[in-house]
Amino acid sequence: MTEILTCTPKSLPDAMRIAAADHAIAVNPLNRPQVERAAGLLPAGTVNREFLAIMTAKRWKTNGVRLTVGFMEPTPTDLRDRLLAHMNAWSKTANVQFTWTAQANDAQVRILRGNMDGYWSYVGTDVLLIDKAQPTMNLQGFTMQTPESEFHRVVRHETGHTLGFPHEHMRGDLVALINPDKAIAYFEATQGWSEEQVRQQVLTPIEDSSLLGTPRSDSNSIMCYQIPGALTKDGQPIPGGLDIDEIDYQFAATCYPKPAHLAA
Repeated sequence: MTEILTCTPKSLPDAMRIAAADHAIAVNPLNRPQVERAAGLLPAGTVNREFLAIMTAKRWKTNGVRLTVGFMEPTPTDLRDRLLAHMNAWSKTANVQFTWTAQANDAQVRILRGNMDGYWSYVGTDVLLIDKAQPTMNLQGFTMQTPESEFHRVVRHETGHTLGFPHEHMRGDLVALINPDKAIAYFEATQGWSEEQVRQQVLTPIEDSSLLGTPRSDSNSIMCYQIPGALTKDGQPIPGGLDIDEIDYQFAATCYPKPAHLAA
């Protein structure tokens, strides 16, 4: 059975939350949360800047994404090109481009492979607020010997986060399928996560945080974890995505549409 992809999107410190939200809105005004919907989620019916900051999306400008990529340790040319090719898989339908730069510390996306910290990426515009001496994406252990399927499954998933896309398995109708007690026990045992981490990463619907995702839930999305049937209420697994699927591609095209003369 395929190992569950347990990516944990990185978040900026709480003290930077409001500044990060302001920055995201400055980059793309569409990142601003809908105040009416946000107000409806607050128990007291009041809206404050901290809450709105949590609700703020982190997408780039809609007229195209051009990001430089640097590698924070020596990386063979063939591996570098392979990673970039998978990052640029999103450009099939979206106006996005990732380009290598030899100046790793000046790159907007900085990749580390030697850090034994799993798979993760900061989300969208937050990557510009990370200290230049620090990575914005971690791909633990990736080499040319890594199976091609993992480049599809992991690299494309983490690149989705860099583009500002949330986890699809946290859509409300999918979360509702998961048995909370079983999920908490499973991820505590297999990933060493605390109950709070499991609730944040698996059990909190993004409709209750910062929903800007596909028009409907997509259990085959590359942004969706594979959830085994042993963790669901009806015993049926949530398949999760092993590659960017058609709904992902359609969604990416709506976020970052190509000019008419470039669209397929």
